[in-house]
Amino acid sequence: MKTADVIIIGSGAAGLFNALFLPQDYKVIVITKKTVEESDSFLAQGGISALKNPEDYDSYFEDTMKAGHYENDKGAVEKMIKESPQIIQDLKDFGVRFDLKDGEIEFTREGGHSTFRILHHEDLTGKEITSHLYEEAKKRDNITIMENCMMIDIIEKDGECKGIVYKDQDGNFDTIEAPDTVLATGGLGGLFKHSTNFRHLTADSLAICLRHNVTLENINYIQIHPTTFYSKKPGRRFLISESVRGEGAYLLNKDGERFTDELQPRDVVTGEICKQMKKDGSDHVYLTVTHLDGERIKHRFPNIYKQCLDEGYDMTKEPIPVTPAQHYFMGGIKVNLDSKTSMDHLYAVGETSCNGVHGRNRLASNSLLESLVFAKAAAKDITEHPSKAETVEVDLSQYKNEEQSEKENEQLVLDEIKRKDRSFYDQWCNDEN
Repeated sequence: MKTADVIIIGSGAAGLFNALFLPQDYKVIVITKKTVEESDSFLAQGGISALKNPEDYDSYFEDTMKAGHYENDKGAVEKMIKESPQIIQDLKDFGVRFDLKDGEIEFTREGGHSTFRILHHEDLTGKEITSHLYEEAKKRDNITIMENCMMIDIIEKDGECKGIVYKDQDGNFDTIEAPDTVLATGGLGGLFKHSTNFRHLTADSLAICLRHNVTLENINYIQIHPTTFYSKKPGRRFLISESVRGEGAYLLNKDGERFTDELQPRDVVTGEICKQMKKDGSDHVYLTVTHLDGERIKHRFPNIYKQCLDEGYDMTKEPIPVTPAQHYFMGGIKVNLDSKTSMDHLYAVGETSCNGVHGRNRLASNSLLESLVFAKAAAKDITEHPSKAETVEVDLSQYKNEEQSEKENEQLVLDEIKRKDRSFYDQWCNDEN
């Protein structure tokens, strides 16, 4: 048995940011299912949205609401936007570098945004942010990061979370007791055959919450990204960032003709691509930047350019094949504006949570911002409401059949998606898992 003041499950941007804003006299244990670098936060390409100036507020608010089909929680949207300048300053303080032009922040634009308000670091913004958070966390004596450790269950007593059961890197089962637990376990792409997510992201925390009657919200609100590199190879799909279309890329059908407005929200563009693929009798369409400045493309998107070269395509000279794939989870564990779940002393932040910011569909480059704003809010609430750990006897023998439990957990989440939205399940989940 281990003890801590706070347990954080997940080492992506949300989990690390939460850890960094907890008091430095708190003992914080972060466990992560694989290595720290095997987090979707490291994969985020496009950038992080932020309020450019007070005059941009109404426009940013409307863009976020419109993308979410006006199902967003207005209070959450307001909090995210208003706190974004401070979040950007926090990141700069941690050493994060954003691209500059003439000595000033260079903003870009993506689908659904009415103006240029997205900060970026080449096309590796998530890696730039998360790697600096990780380096800062490693400097803190109060933060312990345990890699290759998997949360198996939460410990519940009298309707409160008292800690977790986990399996360590050697396959041993143990417990960690703490007054507060933060779930930052990411998305659910591992449940889908075609996803931009790492394969080990299998919605473990959602299944555990279902078993403990912790309230979930909009579990069927799952975003399909319109443009991932088309390949018949198995495994994770490589994302072709929204920013490429923001910089002027065109979508083409099999005859090389444009067929939609590329800067519409993601779900709209995905729908248009699916219609065009059906019309063309194909399982992909094409994305082209050949009409743009090739040197600018290489400079702005060095990672995407290299990945396409590795696949045999020079994107500055020829269109590349793209197809939709599962990308992001707008639903999740229901939380309030302090990231508190329906169970006392259990918090959820990042993609696994649902605070209502995104509504039915996420606006491009709002994910990193939302994760950081509400991870910081959770740290603040935990700090303002200190409590003491309590020892609870746990029979670890009930968790020995781990392989069967993992399969049951995955099916539990898929069944819940099916129950909430049969049409989505039939289109994207059947034969996808």
